[in-house]
Amino acid sequence: MKLPRPFDTEFNAKVPSELIRPEDWSRRAATLVSAVLIALVAMGFAWAGDWANRLFTEVTNHSRWVHLVLTPAMFVGIAALTFRYAPQARGSGIPQVIAASRKPLRRTSRRLVSLRTALAKVVLTLGALLAGGSVGREGPTVQLGAAIMVQVHRFFRVPSTSGVYIAGGAAGVAAAFNTPLAGIAFAIEELAVAYEQRVAILVMGAVMISGLTSQGLAGNYVYFGQITGGLPLTSVLIAAPVAGVIGGMLGGAFSRSLLALRGPGGRFTARFGKKPLTTALVCGVIVGVLGFVTDGVTSGTGYEPTRMLLEGGAGEYWFGPAKFIAALATSASGIPGGIFAPSLAVGAGFGELLTPLFPADKAGIIVLIGMGGYFTGVVRAPLTAVIILSEATGTSSAILPLFATALIGDWAGGMVCRERLYHALAKGFAPVSAPAR
Repeated sequence: MKLPRPFDTEFNAKVPSELIRPEDWSRRAATLVSAVLIALVAMGFAWAGDWANRLFTEVTNHSRWVHLVLTPAMFVGIAALTFRYAPQARGSGIPQVIAASRKPLRRTSRRLVSLRTALAKVVLTLGALLAGGSVGREGPTVQLGAAIMVQVHRFFRVPSTSGVYIAGGAAGVAAAFNTPLAGIAFAIEELAVAYEQRVAILVMGAVMISGLTSQGLAGNYVYFGQITGGLPLTSVLIAAPVAGVIGGMLGGAFSRSLLALRGPGGRFTARFGKKPLTTALVCGVIVGVLGFVTDGVTSGTGYEPTRMLLEGGAGEYWFGPAKFIAALATSASGIPGGIFAPSLAVGAGFGELLTPLFPADKAGIIVLIGMGGYFTGVVRAPLTAVIILSEATGTSSAILPLFATALIGDWAGGMVCRERLYHALAKGFAPVSAPAR
């Protein structure tokens, strides 16, 4: 019996074209390599971010006055480096990926996620953490993930379509929180309003590989630790609307304030843009004073106080409002850094204020619902918020209360700030140059 040869016409006709076309194998190889690299780099970035947080805490433990000197000075230095050498690295990183994915073939889009921009983003975000800024690494990891995905695809000579940018950003979210499903949800809600099945497969493949790599090296850890327990229906019917309306409006107030200060066409954007170093100095002083007064609780990502509150620990009533101001001032300064982690911390502080209203219920679950309301009000992505919080706390019993809170929070946030934060900020990075050749 004669066996068919791989290049026989009759044999090829019976085999799906995706299995024999070299460009498809190159695309798969590029996705595999880039997803593994994203996981490895994200883990290294997370370790470096934790180190920067610890170092700043150790320094300020010796003298609280460091907050009043080091923080403003470093804010000015980081702002100067950013606006002089890496203007595309400013802010969160998610708006850059959204802008780049809309016009993937333009040179300006590639600059938004170039290796130089990504490296500057990592270094300057670590600098912001060393300065005591209220920033997170999740947004920068999204930009970093997109940069790695695009550069690896270029190495394999595969065109960088919108799906490549989206998949890289989604893998970044999954690696940052160790939440694979949240990466997929984020790609759907934030990075693209709608996309084809081919892009969906690319996103899921990148997220799966990145997630497996992270879990294989770091273990299947839960970001905030395992939270157990649930809420009775009577408590849900009260807690979800309260947390959704108030938390969503507060989150919307944060977004509206940030857009007024830094958004394209914002009321104070032009004034702040003319004097970036003065703006950074003023914002640094605000963050430094808050750090001094609160003994450093408002500095950094806010991970430790957030985890403590989720575990049912007693926090200070002023934590949420103080963290809100610190996060807004840091973001308004224009220095690189994400708002995911600080927003979750503010939400935890807000949730802690709700716990006296529900003395018979587990405090950690009320805090979690408060986080869902506020975080959704900020990012206006309810599905992403629910999945991130459920995966990051390992809880399934609170999913329905979280969904109710997030949907209400999305509506309430939209009443205060009509524009979605990341999409509005993306307009400031909109590509305008001619297509790349």
